[in-house]
Amino acid sequence: MTAKNFVLDTNVLLHDPHAIFDFADNHVVIPIYVIEELDQFKKDINEIGRNARQVARYLDHYRKQEGDISKDGVTLQSGGTLRILFAEKSQKLSNLFQDPNHPDSKILAVAMRLCTEEPDRKTILISKDTNLRIRADAVGLDAEDFEPESRPIDELYPGYQELTVPSGFIDQLFQTEQIQIEDLQAILPKPEPPPTTNTTSAAPPPPSLPNPAQGGRFDFYANQFLSLVSSNNPQHSGLARIEPDGKNVVAFRPQYKDVWGIQPRNKEQRFALELLLDPRIKLVTLVGKAGTGKTLLAIAAGLMTTMDQQLYQRLLVSRPIFPMGRDLGYLPGGLNEKLGPWMQPIFDNVELLMGLNQKDKRSGRSYQELIDLGVLQIEPLTYIRGRSIPRQYMIVDEAQNLTPHEIKTIVSRAGEDTKIVLTGDPYQIDHPYLDSSSNGLVHLVRRFQNQPLSGHITLQKGERSKLAEIAANLL
Repeated sequence: MTAKNFVLDTNVLLHDPHAIFDFADNHVVIPIYVIEELDQFKKDINEIGRNARQVARYLDHYRKQEGDISKDGVTLQSGGTLRILFAEKSQKLSNLFQDPNHPDSKILAVAMRLCTEEPDRKTILISKDTNLRIRADAVGLDAEDFEPESRPIDELYPGYQELTVPSGFIDQLFQTEQIQIEDLQAILPKPEPPPTTNTTSAAPPPPSLPNPAQGGRFDFYANQFLSLVSSNNPQHSGLARIEPDGKNVVAFRPQYKDVWGIQPRNKEQRFALELLLDPRIKLVTLVGKAGTGKTLLAIAAGLMTTMDQQLYQRLLVSRPIFPMGRDLGYLPGGLNEKLGPWMQPIFDNVELLMGLNQKDKRSGRSYQELIDLGVLQIEPLTYIRGRSIPRQYMIVDEAQNLTPHEIKTIVSRAGEDTKIVLTGDPYQIDHPYLDSSSNGLVHLVRRFQNQPLSGHITLQKGERSKLAEIAANLL
């Protein structure tokens, strides 16, 4: 197959500096105008600035390699090449673009030059800018969004699956409490292999269950939950959980029916609480639409394990102050006053769990009581870099607005005996360069799908109110 030319826009590299290496043995082309735009961000102290500096380091490294990075290009480890190109001076852009000197127009001009000079290679513009992709299409260029691991969000690993099994298996499981995973595989019908296709570009089946694995076996993952339904009597059912070792299935009997006054209203919430309260699980991800109870469940479990069970020294709750890294000085007052508008949803949930009524609030009672006791700490993610956080129950709300690199920075702060919970709704994203499938929360779910220390649940049913549920589904 003939290698292709991929022309990268500035926003792709600001989103992911590693994008240079994500095109296999094809040819990566970076217009010189992209580097000029990156230069404007290199001094920023936020994520964009760090990415701009990282791109510069990559390019400087390859500039020193054998070959000319501005002509034939230098060879990447993947087998492709990397080139820096100018637009051809002879190109008459004034007839195509209102502002031919605009960087976007010049980036398009580089792609048009490649189409003319290298007609044997297909040239594709990669950009996260929707308008630039539309302009590329208008001048006859192929353009695509940058989605290195993109899969539809509906195919995201849910953390549980339903299986139809003989009635005797359910009875045996709840009598013995534990059965080996191989015994479960043995009584399941052999799944049909996925259909073959002659096209090499077809995407592999997503990892979400119940897709079969190789060898006619079902895929099961550590800390996954199972809803078992009898093949003879649909009313006969039971819940089970795969142990962290991934080798045993245990009957699922919730340990707690009430957590700080909160009772789970559906099986997904019961699954979520089990992970949140299990000290063996150090990383929990909860994904769901608005009103499914993600944040409330996480805070309730955090207060119980911190105050009642004293497994952790402190409950640390944070959420991105979008965009992450922005100076808090835009709001008046000290740090607490600046954080107030951003953290109010957290405060509301804490006061709900404390059972405060209007009379209590008028008398001066609030979430501040837990902060004064040293049990609860609220802080922005802005200052987390460089910290080590030992023996704390850390909740990161609205994690869908974080990039994969920011997620890595947060999780890598975890010290000894620290538990991290990340919650978010991939459909409510404020970040201009993220979407439902490329954000850091979804990236984390996919990467940690079968890790013994992690667990995930996708919450489906809204429990906030009937109105909130209808709004989440229809709007």
